[in-house]
Amino acid sequence: MAKLACVLFLVAALACTNAVPNRIVGGNPTTIENYPSIVQVESRTGIIWGQSCAASILNTRFVVSAAHCFSGIFNTRNRRIRAGTSNRASGGVVVSINRIVNHPSYGSNQMDGDISVIHLSSALVYSDRIQQVPLVPQGFELPDNLPVVHSGWGATSQGGLASAILRDVQIYTINHDICAARYASLFPSRRVTENMICAGLLDVGGKDACQGDSGGPLYYDGILVILPTHDQYSRVFPAAAVRMRGGHLSPAVTLRDTLQQ
Repeated sequence: MAKLACVLFLVAALACTNAVPNRIVGGNPTTIENYPSIVQVESRTGIIWGQSCAASILNTRFVVSAAHCFSGIFNTRNRRIRAGTSNRASGGVVVSINRIVNHPSYGSNQMDGDISVIHLSSALVYSDRIQQVPLVPQGFELPDNLPVVHSGWGATSQGGLASAILRDVQIYTINHDICAARYASLFPSRRVTENMICAGLLDVGGKDACQGDSGGPLYYDGILVILPTHDQYSRVFPAAAVRMRGGHLSPAVTLRDTLQQ
């Protein structure tokens, strides 16, 4: 369990136009074998299930995602996990959810605590398509302009249909002060705290993730370092994500503690 300990911190807000949900733009088709730790979070409306967020496998019984993916009506009865497939909303293994543990600060400080650990009702079975995600080591600091890779499902162009297959895209970490200044200029403004980092293609656009990719992974060299959360601003703003660090879920709450609740 010790190697599962990590700090999850929020980043700024995702680089995309808010009119187009569920997209990963400017990326390339890939396969689940390249990213076996990513899973789909599916929601139910009536009797219809559909992919709405993503998550990463911590171990055979737990995944980590964004807390807002499990808020409101999206409780354990209306959420499930699909693992081990490149295809959106088909194939692989479907697992129901036993318990959702949101970060205790979720909702109290903008999106600082937009993190959820999900306890599965049955254990996943590891294979070449289902694997535990490597976590960033404790003390690792992400420098500016570091290449990170996002994977997920969604439309590949504005107004397009959701992608039927898994895709990935490379973006870069962005200077905290620059990111904070961008969000301070919004009306109403949004604060970028010291617990947040930013990633995207600043002032460029054309490559990024959006709402349906919330909760999914961003990797550095195959290691989970960022967890995208809310995605609601224009492409001149960097990506919103949750930061992974060694040791804690927040300055006071460890992931190990959460798993033991």
